[in-house]
Amino acid sequence: MAKNNIIAGLDVGSSRIRVVIAEDVPDADVPRVIGTGIAPSTDIRRGTIIDADEVARAINETVKTSERVAGIVVKRAVVNIGGAEIGFQNSKGVIAVGRADKEVTEEDVNRVIAEAQNTNLPPNKEIIHIIPKNYRLDDQENIKDPVGMKGVRLEVDALVVEGLSTHIKNIAKAAEGAGIEVDDLVLEPLAAARAVLNRKQKELGVALVNIGGGTTSLSVFEEGDLLHASVLPVGAGHITNDIAIGLRTSIETAEKIKLEYGTALAKEISKKEDIDLSIISSREIGFVSRHHVAEIIEARLEEIFTLINKELKKIGRANLLPAGAVITGGGSKMPQISELAKNILGLPAQVGFPVPLGGMTDRVDDPEFATAVGLVLWEKDQRMIARGNSRRTKMIVDFSRETRDSVRKIRGWFEKFLP
Repeated sequence: MAKNNIIAGLDVGSSRIRVVIAEDVPDADVPRVIGTGIAPSTDIRRGTIIDADEVARAINETVKTSERVAGIVVKRAVVNIGGAEIGFQNSKGVIAVGRADKEVTEEDVNRVIAEAQNTNLPPNKEIIHIIPKNYRLDDQENIKDPVGMKGVRLEVDALVVEGLSTHIKNIAKAAEGAGIEVDDLVLEPLAAARAVLNRKQKELGVALVNIGGGTTSLSVFEEGDLLHASVLPVGAGHITNDIAIGLRTSIETAEKIKLEYGTALAKEISKKEDIDLSIISSREIGFVSRHHVAEIIEARLEEIFTLINKELKKIGRANLLPAGAVITGGGSKMPQISELAKNILGLPAQVGFPVPLGGMTDRVDDPEFATAVGLVLWEKDQRMIARGNSRRTKMIVDFSRETRDSVRKIRGWFEKFLP
């Protein structure tokens, strides 16, 4: 297979690092999965890298696993970016239409988006994405795609996604340290949404809740547009910590208890049901109440969904999204989680799985692979645009020049030490 047909999605999470290698078959609607890898991540706190060298080692382990399955060597990947430090702000761009006949062109759209990028940022932050939300052409509002229309003044309302410069550089450094060039950085909730949500859900109005190890991200879509996004500093790893504290056990034992005996609704568990700790770990003795474990889990998940509901209230969409809430990520696999979400959010709720791909589909048919699959699909979209098979639309998001420069600088630094 041709190397330029290979797409690798690298999901660097707080608790796990996941890689999906796929073959981009030009005539196929979806890529074909040929390899996957997953390994524990270290030195990542709430989505932020603490030690880039340790993360590089974990990435290298994951990539090597996926390469053995795929039978190829991966040199480039699309990488997610998330973390509690990600910021969002609204911005506006205004330009005069360039052509003499006043017909809006792709160049005009690119110029107005570039104008929206001219926003005040602290010196320690960089723009990751500019996401056009809607356009205005003279007196015509809420335009989705102005190309081909005629007017004098073109405006765009955009969502600016910003991240700490050090965070961006550390992601690039960790990837490069594992021998992986960063083709693109994609905001984690956007990648997950690309894999899990369909067009009808985005049109009706939907909230995607991606519960990771250290953070939970939210992306809200309505009428096909991204309406709101945020990253909350709490995730499934906090549930494990709560169990360890509540039961006075090790983190390892608490994680096993969560995965094997956990549920999101305590009322579903009998107060007489106990868990034999010696079965879980030879270092543990005694019994603990499974009902108590469920109470601990439910309390933390209630906090997460309450925070999500506060975000929905900020934008006036609490209880008002017809397609409801779709929960994905590793933390979404907790039994009864959709029922708890319904109760707190007052919305229909379901667990979201990645869209089916070709090839080794059984390896990625799992909510915890949502972001990695979304990264692959994101790159597939970009390639279709480049080939002219799909014209750029307002929901294709710009990866900022400043962020690209940061990635290139890190790459250049590593190349100095290569033989």
